[in-house]
Amino acid sequence: MDYDRQSHSKFLLMYHMIFVCKYRKKLLMYIGADIKTKIHEISTFSNFSIIEMEVDQDHLHLLVKASQKLSPLMIVRKIKQETTVYAWQTFEAYLSKEFWRERTFWSDGYFVCSIGNVSKDIIEKYIQEQG
Repeated sequence: MDYDRQSHSKFLLMYHMIFVCKYRKKLLMYIGADIKTKIHEISTFSNFSIIEMEVDQDHLHLLVKASQKLSPLMIVRKIKQETTVYAWQTFEAYLSKEFWRERTFWSDGYFVCSIGNVSKDIIEKYIQEQG
């Protein structure tokens, strides 16, 4: 993988991220493909790119390559906020049966780690084998 360059820096920042559906509901079995499409769309207008992504029944794995200007938290917030709004706009009838008092989709927490100690190929293979 090539390093990114800016005027006074050269870097390669990649993160393995996991998001879990609220209450571990198996929502991604039905709308996971649409959520993946939306995340790819979000990344085209942001300072990060999705290297690999896969959904399981109740959680999502991402391998993200980012600019040094973005913290992992900023990436997580952007993806979670925009996919939640999208999911409710698109699948309101389905989601209102699952969350009858709140307009939520993801759990509050998340997992993130840099992939400095593991090769990119190993992380990609791991993510591809999910679901």
